[in-house]
Amino acid sequence: MEALKIDLKDYVHSGEGANGESFNHRTNPDIMMKLYNPGKVQQPLDEMLMARKVYELGIPTPEPGEYVTDGVRYGIRFRRISGKVSYSRATADNPEKVEKYASEFARMCLQLHKVHVDPADFENVKDRYYRLLEENPNFTSAQKDAIGKFISDAPDTDTAIHGDLQFSNLIMAGGKNYFIDLGDFCYGYNLFDVGMVYLCCCVSDEAFIKEVFHMPKSLSTKFWEYFAPAYFGKDRPLKDITEEILPYAGLKTLIVERDTKCPMPEMRACLKGII
Repeated sequence: MEALKIDLKDYVHSGEGANGESFNHRTNPDIMMKLYNPGKVQQPLDEMLMARKVYELGIPTPEPGEYVTDGVRYGIRFRRISGKVSYSRATADNPEKVEKYASEFARMCLQLHKVHVDPADFENVKDRYYRLLEENPNFTSAQKDAIGKFISDAPDTDTAIHGDLQFSNLIMAGGKNYFIDLGDFCYGYNLFDVGMVYLCCCVSDEAFIKEVFHMPKSLSTKFWEYFAPAYFGKDRPLKDITEEILPYAGLKTLIVERDTKCPMPEMRACLKGII
């Protein structure tokens, strides 16, 4: 697909992240744009096509527009959600409301994980992890066999998975909620998704949580402690929930090590029960 050429002078810088920068249109308040870092051409196209398919499922997400380029970088235009704030930022700015935000986030995750998809349209989460496991040079053959068996033994479902379920990837605006950053959307067992929530809240180190989520780890941990009963049910002990979710959080090691090109011991520790 050929990218639509845009003039960056028509846009105002509004933020940045690990993969690129975001911009708002100078004169049209309904348009925002995400430009990826230089060299990333296929990734924004894939995310745009994925965002369109997810939007058509009726999952609350900003309406995707065109695949664009400024001549150097490539990205996506979306319908702008004015006044948006992420659940991580809202929690950081209002720590006294952590229970409220964690419960709302859990409710949205439960709704997402009930959406059935056509497996012909999306990747199976197990196939994604099998591929990542095969490509990872940092595990022994025996460890890969054990991890592969764990993935294989997990339940099979045809329900939606966000793929990067951080509490920064749900935004609120005007009394509505929207999932964003859907480039890793797929389908399968919900705990493959919830593992990322635990990883971000409880496994990531203090410096990372402060930089990315703008809060101390003590607050992100508290977010998980309220999220877990809201998602899994108040009758389940938090200890049991945590033990169940640990290996699914550990599987995210495969994604992080792919991106960082080095072992992540603190994340690998979550896999100790299966390797």
